[in-house]
Amino acid sequence: MFSALLDTCVLVPSRARDVLLEIASTGAYRPLWSTEILAELDRTLRLLLGKRGASPEETDAFLTRLFRQMETTFPDALVTGWEPLAATVQLPDPDDRHVVAAAWAGRADVIVTDNLAHFPSDALPAPLFRQSLDDFLLDSLDLYPAQVVAAVRTVARRTGRTGPAMTARDVAVYLQTRGTPAFGERLLTELDRLDPA
Repeated sequence: MFSALLDTCVLVPSRARDVLLEIASTGAYRPLWSTEILAELDRTLRLLLGKRGASPEETDAFLTRLFRQMETTFPDALVTGWEPLAATVQLPDPDDRHVVAAAWAGRADVIVTDNLAHFPSDALPAPLFRQSLDDFLLDSLDLYPAQVVAAVRTVARRTGRTGPAMTARDVAVYLQTRGTPAFGERLLTELDRLDPA
């Protein structure tokens, strides 16, 4: 199965994370991450939730629930044994070596990241490559249109508990205006094709 190492930056935005992981739950690809990526995600989300006024207790409860769901849904996603490989990776920012090492150890096909400059193609062990979240989601939509649309509809059905309820079109527009413009646009086209007004 095609495997994708998900960099922290693509797991931080909640709606994009929900869509990305819901697509994975359909079997379209196998997500991978490391303890270091999860630790970065934990630190980043704590900071963001704190800035939004969440109490430490609310933050702890949210993150416990999020990481439990990720572990339960994707029990084989956690890559181990990457640490010795990190020293062999040469990148512009040495702090990013753990991402390539985890991808390498997990036999990932792609690193999904929005920090493309941090992962020059010539620094990645062949045949590993990197893709932006927008391009990865576009490719997923091209390869598995029914699964991607179903995943977006599932995400939309889960909205409304703590914020406004959203339709699949609302999710597409949201993503189009927040980091995945090409995917959001193509998703809207696909939704219009499936549900003409």
